[in-house]
Amino acid sequence: MPAAVIVGAQWGDEGKGKATDLLGGRIDYVVKFNGGNNAGHTVVIGDEKYALHLLPSGILTEGVTPVIGNGVVVDLEVLCEELDGLIARGVDVSRLVISSNAHIITQYHRTMDKVTERFLGKRQIGTTGRGIGPTYADKINRVGIRIQDLFDEGILRQKVEGALDQKNHLLVKVYNRRAISVDEVVEDLLSYAERIRPMVADTSLLLNRALDEGKQVLFEAGQATMLDVDHGTYPFVTSSSSTAGGAATGSGVGPGRIDRVIAIVKAYTTRVGAGPFPTELDDEMGEWLRQRGAEFGTTTGRPRRTGWYDAPIARYATRVNGVTDFVLTKLDTLTGLERIPVCVAYEVDGVRHDEVPASQSDFHHAVPIYEEFPGWGEDIQGVRSFEDLPENAQQYVLALERMSGARFSAIGVGPARDAIVVRHDLLEPATAG
Repeated sequence: MPAAVIVGAQWGDEGKGKATDLLGGRIDYVVKFNGGNNAGHTVVIGDEKYALHLLPSGILTEGVTPVIGNGVVVDLEVLCEELDGLIARGVDVSRLVISSNAHIITQYHRTMDKVTERFLGKRQIGTTGRGIGPTYADKINRVGIRIQDLFDEGILRQKVEGALDQKNHLLVKVYNRRAISVDEVVEDLLSYAERIRPMVADTSLLLNRALDEGKQVLFEAGQATMLDVDHGTYPFVTSSSSTAGGAATGSGVGPGRIDRVIAIVKAYTTRVGAGPFPTELDDEMGEWLRQRGAEFGTTTGRPRRTGWYDAPIARYATRVNGVTDFVLTKLDTLTGLERIPVCVAYEVDGVRHDEVPASQSDFHHAVPIYEEFPGWGEDIQGVRSFEDLPENAQQYVLALERMSGARFSAIGVGPARDAIVVRHDLLEPATAG
């Protein structure tokens, strides 16, 4: 059976957890392949709401093996707190598997993240301060600490010493902070070793064998396309590969084994942190969308910036990810609007751009060109078939589909687990004609 990837098509918070949950009964493995606890999924099951930050959302589905891949950076304290929280609510977490090659977020990574962000002043990127970027920087600089290092105290101490040698000079001499001792870091990391030891494995081998056996593997991206370190609105991006290509490098599964790319896109647009956002609404309408859509960060609680649907960004996501299917979420949030604007292109210095400008400077100055669609007033949260949606809602969805470059296979119509309209099977190829 094929492997499939779920990615966000905008700046994150599109509802990837809901899409993963939709497929849960047919999935054997759910793999988180990038990012850390700087993003979150909210999954609603009955009257229960689960906010997941580091764990793959598949951990909530019975029979699914959740995997934290080598491309993830792991805060051990957050991992254990999240596991304990689920255990307290009766969730079985014994199936979790963690790559021995995943990198660890240490206390000095969190410290460096916060002090360097403050040091940037007006040039701040808007990080969550959770140590994600500095951990990836250490990975690339080859001074990172990996999960497997927890089980060899000598190697662990040697690596921590090497990493702190330069960082303590920066903390003391540049940022006027106290030095961090090797002993306190090593002691903290070792305190988690025995608890996570049973979870650690060669996840690349595990996943490839699973695919060989005909198992269905789903790769779940953290963050989203426009936050990808290569393809996003750099430098206002995350520090990892959050597009579909990152699934291969972040898991050790070859790209040839992936044949479905499912992109999640909201019926409007949000983002957090700094950076360009052409359709942003800095007015009462933006606040209405924020409150109506409960647009506050799962992990941080920060209010999200809100704006209208951006079709050029959806087309861009289709191109760089190889999207085969879209899942449109939060269509119900727009209920009650008389007219719904959609960005169909941009104007930059008097020139129309139908695609996302290649120049970041041009994108910063892009003015959206809107086309308006009639809204609807009927409550759609109980609708389960496309034909039962109000006519104007159907036309809105079909218009977005035409503009976005891939079929809209499912539509989220409410926060409940089953509040979704399925038009096409997400795991089956589109048929010709």
